[in-house]
Amino acid sequence: MAAGLRLKRGAGRSMGLGAMKDAPGCAIRVSAMDAQLDALRAVFASMPSALVCFSGGIDSALVLKVAHEVLGDRCLAMTALSPALPLAERDEAAAYAKALGVPHVLVESHEIDDPNYVANATNRCYFCKSELYRIARREADARGFAVVCNGTNLDDLGDHRPGLKAADEGGVRAPLVEAAMRKDDVRRVAKALAMPLWDKPAAACLASRIPYGTSVSQQKLRQIDLAESAIKALGFRQVRVRYHGDVARIEVGSGEIDAAFAQRQALSAACKAAGFGFATLDLDGYRMGSHNEVVKLRVLNA
Repeated sequence: MAAGLRLKRGAGRSMGLGAMKDAPGCAIRVSAMDAQLDALRAVFASMPSALVCFSGGIDSALVLKVAHEVLGDRCLAMTALSPALPLAERDEAAAYAKALGVPHVLVESHEIDDPNYVANATNRCYFCKSELYRIARREADARGFAVVCNGTNLDDLGDHRPGLKAADEGGVRAPLVEAAMRKDDVRRVAKALAMPLWDKPAAACLASRIPYGTSVSQQKLRQIDLAESAIKALGFRQVRVRYHGDVARIEVGSGEIDAAFAQRQALSAACKAAGFGFATLDLDGYRMGSHNEVVKLRVLNA
């Protein structure tokens, strides 16, 4: 495991209830009923202040909520405005931060100007995250925040995620990893805290829809965003539009495949309106990182 994401097993036990009582902004007290939430709060109680890289997803939303409860005005949310961030995600992130009452800065990122990112090799995520954490560290230093945090959870460590290396190099902390929380734990704790995002479908940057080796461009990212937004407007919750040149390969949740087939003409129209010539429905349904399946097959066949 990368050094920057090493589990700090003592963190969850070293800061007990007594130490947490005086934490500024800690609206919800530590509960013995949930040791993981106790540990997560303790992680933030050990920080002087924190900037949270906030994408709008459930993982970083929980990190932000607990950081704000523990640190109060010593917590800042930052969202990088990348061409690969869906417009709806940007708006939802801003709305959630406002509802929490957390100061929130939106900063332009420029990974699209990096030829290494545009080339879209299997380590594309490294260059994207390097830009993100460079910006985050710059903002943290300029605004007086000591620690930069992200929303990485334990399950993320087992997937093909080159961005973990960028986090390690940037000294970015992963509070969910330090608190030994997996995705299911995140959702369970978020539900217990009555967070409206607790069951929000997993999200990923739009560039993840483009096969490795196919260059990334703002036009392609916008095309994917338009198609996915239109399909979600039809009532589908879990949606990926995978880019294959003139062909859009649509993934929906396994429980939505029948509905997708029934509305196949509407799905096709949505993709064509976004600029695709053809639309196909993936019969395997949505699965996280389906483009990574190609990477794993290459390793097995090497």
